[in-house]
Amino acid sequence: MTAKSRAEAVLFAATLIWGSTFTGVKLILGELPAIQMVFWRMGFATLVVLLISRGKLFPIPVGPLARGVILGILLFLGFVTQNIGLNYTTASKSAFITGLMVVFVPLLQFIVERRAPKIGNVVGVVIVSVGLWFLTSPEGSGFNVGDALTLSCAFLFGVYIVYLDVVAGELNAMQLTFLQCSTNAALAFVGTLLFETVSFGWSGRTVAILAYLTIFATVLTTYTQTRYQKDTTPTRAAVIFSIEPLIASVIAYFVLGEQMGELGILGGGLIILGVLTSELSDLVPGLNRSMDWTESREVRMGP
Repeated sequence: MTAKSRAEAVLFAATLIWGSTFTGVKLILGELPAIQMVFWRMGFATLVVLLISRGKLFPIPVGPLARGVILGILLFLGFVTQNIGLNYTTASKSAFITGLMVVFVPLLQFIVERRAPKIGNVVGVVIVSVGLWFLTSPEGSGFNVGDALTLSCAFLFGVYIVYLDVVAGELNAMQLTFLQCSTNAALAFVGTLLFETVSFGWSGRTVAILAYLTIFATVLTTYTQTRYQKDTTPTRAAVIFSIEPLIASVIAYFVLGEQMGELGILGGGLIILGVLTSELSDLVPGLNRSMDWTESREVRMGP
């Protein structure tokens, strides 16, 4: 197995975990407000990282430390807007809108890294976006404040994916995981004090879901994304992440009673088609061409 295929398999496994979080967060929002949830989740995650790192986190150079904090800020803003948005929209619809990060990533990647995606990547993104729309069947429910907040979350996560690609090589994965979790915890602590009332009357279900969110959906997935995303491209990573709404919708159907319907099944099929189009684009003539039009002009204008 190549480093690239191993990385994409690991990112796929992380996506399965992330897909389960929408229903989990929806279930405990009544007991644990949005910002406070981020604080406890990231605070506990920071402690876990400190314990398993066995003192190997420090020292952290100032430059990489600052960039790790920036990653943490982007992640914090994404989580908070997503959590607050879930108060006003369904888990399935939230997953669909969050999945729109696959639309933002190729554009952001070109702006930040000047790296043009391949034609197959863009075709895959388009197919996935259509599939995501059908999957959650959002027509008729209107565009509300929760959807707007979640759309902001999708953009922030898109920025996060591209920026992670830029800085991932500067620190080891455990250091970046620690910086992201601790930054989230610090910001959420301030946000909780400013905007929410601290509460501790949690049910056993809330404690269990919070533990799952902390260990599996935060420490494990943040580490694996930080460690392995650099072995593939941001656009390919984003298309893999786009499977998340499929998982979220299935879980929401069984746990929350949210319906997918025939359009949802169609959307799931389109998602799989879009992922395969992007993943296999290197093997398909035409789809494996770069969309770097500047390079094409230079070739035509050369001697």
